Amino acid sequence: MAQVFPRGANAIARVTLLGLIAAPLGLLGILWLVARSPYVTQAGIAVDQPIPFSHKHHVGDDGIACEYCHTSVATSSFAGMPSSETCMNCHAQVWNQSDALAAVRLSAQTGRPLVWERVHDLPDYVYFDHSIHVQKGVACESCHGRVDQMPRVMKAESMQMQWCLDCHRDPVEHLRPRSEVTTMGWQPPANVAELQQQLALENHVQSKTDCSTCHR
Repeated sequence: MAQVFPRGANAIARVTLLGLIAAPLGLLGILWLVARSPYVTQAGIAVDQPIPFSHKHHVGDDGIACEYCHTSVATSSFAGMPSSETCMNCHAQVWNQSDALAAVRLSAQTGRPLVWERVHDLPDYVYFDHSIHVQKGVACESCHGRVDQMPRVMKAESMQMQWCLDCHRDPVEHLRPRSEVTTMGWQPPANVAELQQQLALENHVQSKTDCSTCHR
């Protein structure tokens, strides 16, 4: 009787079956990598603003505190954005004729606010409260990175759910004294683990991973 299948039929069948299994898994792996890449998260990509504002200069060089511009960070869910009048508190005297700040002067004169491009823009279905994180002792740089080293602000972290959960499962190691929350480059003491345990007790810090914490 003549041979129906060629000699390599078994090998072809095995490779085909393997491909049918590997291809979907590979596709899922690629999608997983893309979803966590800077292309999607925009992490590490500087955002252009209507005014060339440098946090590196204002925070790093001049030592301006975060709360001077972000006035509601300790009391509200929204950190707040500085008004043009806040900018003019300094720039009425410093660089008051600079072309780069013409839009700030015009905004202050007309009362028409500047439209800044959001860098950390969470989806509408995510609830985030700045004040509770500040009150518990979570530092600005824990989420926003070393803004004092950023000529142009960028996302330091992905801000994706997995990243948030990593902290929410064990928040103690991210704590520091409230007086140091806005300090950039804080140097923890030698007994930092003991200190953080004490802060967790004092500030009633607990693991928060239930869905309603962020999705309300």
